[in-house]
Amino acid sequence: MLLKVVAFFSLTVLASAGRSPHADYVEELVKQNAFGPYISDNVVEDAFLDLPDLVRKYNYPFEEYNVTTEDGYILGLHRIPHGRDRNNKPGKKSVVFLMHGLLSSSAENVLMGPGSGLAYVLAEEGFDVWMGNARGTHFSRRHVRLNPDSRLNTDFWQFSWDEIGSKDLPAMIDFALAHTGQEKLHYIGFSQGTTSFWVMGSIRPEYNKKIISMHALAPVAYMAHSTNKLFAALAPFSSQLAGAANLLRFNELFRRSELISEIGQLFCSDGKPLQFICSNMLFWIAGKNPDQLNTTMLPVITGHLPAGASIRQLAHYGQSIHGKEFRRYDHGAVKNLIQYRSVRPPRYDLSKIDAPVFLHYAQADPLAHVTDVDRLFAELPRVVGRFRISQPTFSHIDFVWGKDAKTMVFDRLMVLMRAMEE
Repeated sequence: MLLKVVAFFSLTVLASAGRSPHADYVEELVKQNAFGPYISDNVVEDAFLDLPDLVRKYNYPFEEYNVTTEDGYILGLHRIPHGRDRNNKPGKKSVVFLMHGLLSSSAENVLMGPGSGLAYVLAEEGFDVWMGNARGTHFSRRHVRLNPDSRLNTDFWQFSWDEIGSKDLPAMIDFALAHTGQEKLHYIGFSQGTTSFWVMGSIRPEYNKKIISMHALAPVAYMAHSTNKLFAALAPFSSQLAGAANLLRFNELFRRSELISEIGQLFCSDGKPLQFICSNMLFWIAGKNPDQLNTTMLPVITGHLPAGASIRQLAHYGQSIHGKEFRRYDHGAVKNLIQYRSVRPPRYDLSKIDAPVFLHYAQADPLAHVTDVDRLFAELPRVVGRFRISQPTFSHIDFVWGKDAKTMVFDRLMVLMRAMEE
């Protein structure tokens, strides 16, 4: 346990420094393929390529757009409009919108490569794939007037997943629909990507009419039964920790860093003696299931993630764990009165979410506990399907990166989406 903490802290401190003292050295190692016989050139290359170049490397079309929200955040919106091997002609297709999890980005849907990454799989099946990026992430770290790097004015970072759901998702969904000339789309959210959808559906209920089907992978709303010990220990102090961080002008968490990419290559590659630390860090956060983790891809994961977040996003989850409810962000009594006209933040009204919902969850998920998913199921008015993954050890992160994610999750998604179109 101590080794995990030390390694985690070391990575965080090095990344936050924002500089790379060994960049030239590591670059030379990459050129020489000096990472040993257990790693392919593709893994090294994929770790250091920017996302557009990574997708295009595999001969998939990739489009980038900027979407400005009503409060001035400039979001990166990505698109793979058609497949490479099948359904590879431009034309009108069913639109599917993918929304990533906490500390992640649209990259999570392509990192595993063709045949395994959800975005590629959907494109090959004839879907027009759009991938959102929440404010504060690597691709959405801009604003019309606020500076995310300012130490004097930290207004850029005063958001949680409440704003991601109430402002970011509507802006990106409207853009994708307008650009494609469609009236509705399919929505697939993972983890925080499901949380933000519940926020949108309850605060902006008119958007439920724009959804053909919503697929919640590892659905997170209620977190009263979360089994993650670190989150449980910090949850009672989440508001105080967020307040202290704000006073210290430390509002951004785990910004994407070239240094972490280099560390991932040096320590997380196949054959490296410390690779188990990299694996355990993922297990520590998202549940242990070594049968599903492709450790060869760890350098690629660390090359693109974490992608950054606001501390308030984690604090909001902490409030959910400690309060055992699904409520808007708790600013404290005074600010709550100003913003919500009540001392306590109001609960999200899940009864307003009348879009067709499919819940996909797992027995061993420490963040989307079965009991909490059952409560969510009971309160959503239109759950069309509820599917528990058959493998008893299947866990949180396995929904996007598991070796069997395609056969256990993705194949079912595509069948269900096609059925909802008939």
